[in-house]
Amino acid sequence: SVKQKINTKSSTEAEIVGVSDYLPFPIWMRYFVEAQGHPPPNVKGYQDNVSATRMEKNGKKSCTGNSRHIHIKYFFVKDRIDNGEISIEYCPTEEMLADFFTKPLQGALFRKFRAVIMGWEHIDSLKSSTTHVIKERVGNTDFYKKVLTQSVDQNSTV
Repeated sequence: SVKQKINTKSSTEAEIVGVSDYLPFPIWMRYFVEAQGHPPPNVKGYQDNVSATRMEKNGKKSCTGNSRHIHIKYFFVKDRIDNGEISIEYCPTEEMLADFFTKPLQGALFRKFRAVIMGWEHIDSLKSSTTHVIKERVGNTDFYKKVLTQSVDQNSTV
């Protein structure tokens, strides 16, 4: 964990800046491995902030009034996702091992992460059996049709 060089206005912006600062390292590693004649590894980033995940995948299209000020240079990750060089996946806080090093955890979550870090448990023990799916709204015309239909139905009954 390295201190960020700028102040951010929200946790979403802090996550985007953090990913943008960290991303060149795994991309360099991917290119290095590929240059050695090996198949390039799949580079995955795990994110526990749903808003940041959406902004990283969709770029400025996902920005709202509170996040329009984020500089375009931090959306470097979107270009890399579009090129297929990396992928960003949602990882719930209960499974985010990095939180052990960055947050003051207590109780069962602390013990769970400590067991994995100490080697007492396998890292797969953090994964829950349920699959986490995030529904995208950007570009999903069915979602907007349903919302518009519901609002028209509600307005006509009034």
